[in-house]
Amino acid sequence: MEWYQMVVLAIVQGITEFLPISSSAHLILVPHFLGWPDQGLGFDLAMHLGTLVAVLVYFRHDMVRLWHAWVESITAGRRDGEVVMAWGLLLATVPAIIFGLFLGLIGESMLRVPGVIATTSIVFGLALGWVDWRAPCTREPDQIGWRAYLAIGFAQAIALIPGASRSGMTILGARACGLNRQAAARVAFYLAIPITTAAIAFETVLLIQTPTADAWGAMAMAAVLAGISAFAAIHYFLRMLQSVGMMPFVVYRVILGIALFAIFGWNG
Repeated sequence: MEWYQMVVLAIVQGITEFLPISSSAHLILVPHFLGWPDQGLGFDLAMHLGTLVAVLVYFRHDMVRLWHAWVESITAGRRDGEVVMAWGLLLATVPAIIFGLFLGLIGESMLRVPGVIATTSIVFGLALGWVDWRAPCTREPDQIGWRAYLAIGFAQAIALIPGASRSGMTILGARACGLNRQAAARVAFYLAIPITTAAIAFETVLLIQTPTADAWGAMAMAAVLAGISAFAAIHYFLRMLQSVGMMPFVVYRVILGIALFAIFGWNG
């Protein structure tokens, strides 16, 4: 890949990773329209590493607080909303890990086709809009129990189907469980940390098994650009969320899905 192709794809990945619009759809559309080659596994790993660092840095204070709550729940018997939240986030990660291992065994590439991505983009986009509009959501992340976190985890697991959008499905699940928009988005971002870490570990194993000639400098550039754009996406998404809601993203997803169908057809 040329350096400018890497720049564009890294920025696209960073922005779309945390917005409810599906990064996988955009990483198919951009190379298709511009005639670029596949970015490769090493490039994917670098971009995931960049987005992981971005969310860790942005929510560093929250992560430290939740870590202390989790440790104190074991060492000092602490029991409060933050402890429930810390354990709930761990519980919510389990369905996605299990589903991710299953997809890894059968091959995610079987689902990474335009027809699937277009369908999930439209269907789950409309579902996100309906839940965001209808659900009476006023609660905070430390005000829900383990059953709600498990339900959110299953919603996130569904998002491993390309096009569904991990951020979008997690926010959908969180809103359905009563969280307000800001709280639902924060939970989605918190859950990105263990899931992205697991993805990096999986991609690392694959890269070791099938080594490629990826340039370390290019991978470092991809990680930095993806991280910077992801940090900005998180920041501005949280700022605009309360005023605009999910509807702009729902409309965008429907248009994106229709465009994929128009370009690739129903069997693409």
